[in-house]
Amino acid sequence: MDLQLLLALVLGIATIIVVVLLTRLDAFVALILAAIVTGLVAGQSPVATITSLTTGFGDTLASIGMVIGLGVGMGKILEVSGAADALAKAFLKAFGKGREEWAMASVGSLVSIPVFCDSGYVIMNPLARSIARVKRGGYVALALALGCGMTLTHHMVPPTPGPLGVAGILGVDLGLLIVTGLIFTVILLPVVVLYAKWVGPQLEDRLVPEIREVVYGAAARVGAGRDGAGRSAGTLLDDGDDDAVPAAPTHDLGTAPAGAKPHRVGAFVASLPLLVPLLLIVLNTVTAAIDRNSQGVLTGEYEPSTWTVPLAFFGNPVVALVIGVLLAVYVLLPRWTPRNKVHHWLAEAAASAGLILLITGAGGGFGLVLRESGVGDALAEGIASINLPAFLVPFLIATLVRIAQGSGTVAMITAASVTAPLIEPLGINPLLAAMACTAGSMVFSYFNDSYFWVVTRFTGLEGTAALKAWSGITTAVWAGSIPLLFIASLFLS
Repeated sequence: MDLQLLLALVLGIATIIVVVLLTRLDAFVALILAAIVTGLVAGQSPVATITSLTTGFGDTLASIGMVIGLGVGMGKILEVSGAADALAKAFLKAFGKGREEWAMASVGSLVSIPVFCDSGYVIMNPLARSIARVKRGGYVALALALGCGMTLTHHMVPPTPGPLGVAGILGVDLGLLIVTGLIFTVILLPVVVLYAKWVGPQLEDRLVPEIREVVYGAAARVGAGRDGAGRSAGTLLDDGDDDAVPAAPTHDLGTAPAGAKPHRVGAFVASLPLLVPLLLIVLNTVTAAIDRNSQGVLTGEYEPSTWTVPLAFFGNPVVALVIGVLLAVYVLLPRWTPRNKVHHWLAEAAASAGLILLITGAGGGFGLVLRESGVGDALAEGIASINLPAFLVPFLIATLVRIAQGSGTVAMITAASVTAPLIEPLGINPLLAAMACTAGSMVFSYFNDSYFWVVTRFTGLEGTAALKAWSGITTAVWAGSIPLLFIASLFLS
């Protein structure tokens, strides 16, 4: 590989890491600066570099921008309406007593598809605390299972913003990415549960006193060894409170008219805004694949048959998520909720999506600079000359960027940006490359990751206990994804 082009790539990625870690600037500015540095060092003219950057930014947001905005809005309504809490309780009932860790991991993975995992964890954590209180132990395992279940779908299943950004940059069919991400999630859930059940009892006595008292009550003492009554480690000394699991905190939905029934959302109704868009998108993907096969057009553009046109329209991610938002607003919220409240919640969602949109667009611009400056082709030639599976390139880039700067979204978008120019030269399947980007970005969540602090502070773990618990479980699922990628490569060659 040409040393100048290699230096351009190294300096570009280093710019992202240094700017995010050592300056007051965020990842959006870091990606723009990285694109400029890469283009100029590679020998591209300043004007051409800026043109590539702005063109890539616009092309990426044209394909994925509205989807991110709609997905975040739908998630906000699921949060404030109590639908997320209803889904959690349904999962607990379905799994049954003694399988609470499985229930928490599963409900976490479901809730985190439309809801940001940071806010989703805050919403669901009271449920984990309440279950632990009733069980009289096991809070750490429940909290970790919930948090890492959310990590899986937050990283691998659209419409969460990171995978959506990767899909837009790499040109991956959204329905296929949803299905593949769900398959990876289901296979990796046992890793989450087994690690949580293994490490949880070891750390139960490391809970900070304040959280222990909140979870178990003022008389609770959870520790290693046995207490004076001969009870084993990890049990709760009775504080006389065996209340049933309460609901998670709810938002003010407005003043109900006289005689109106209390607003409650059932599990089936709560699932509609999430399941209907996902089913429409997947159905569109399946029917399009059948139609392509019948026409003999397996790649490139094709003319949809008449029978697939309605499915192609309603299964378009934008239309599907508009339907999801409509269901969320008009089915989950009571009719007396004022319009200004709904507008406020949707505005909050739009504000939270703003930075993600900018980062995603900047990642697309960075990718086009890599492609048009020649760095992508040179990297492809360099990889082809060594005995390394091509799909490991985005996986390793995402891993390194995640460890260096903490954000999984930035890590996977950076990896996708670097990988986009390599898709054709190396013959990498775009879907496999996308899964490699998302899986690699899960590794070793620690101090530079905001979600690390959310989980560990709400769980009540500090220092080495926090690292063993949360950094350990995220690294376990990262390691578990490696054999899955090798297996997937056999089918996605």
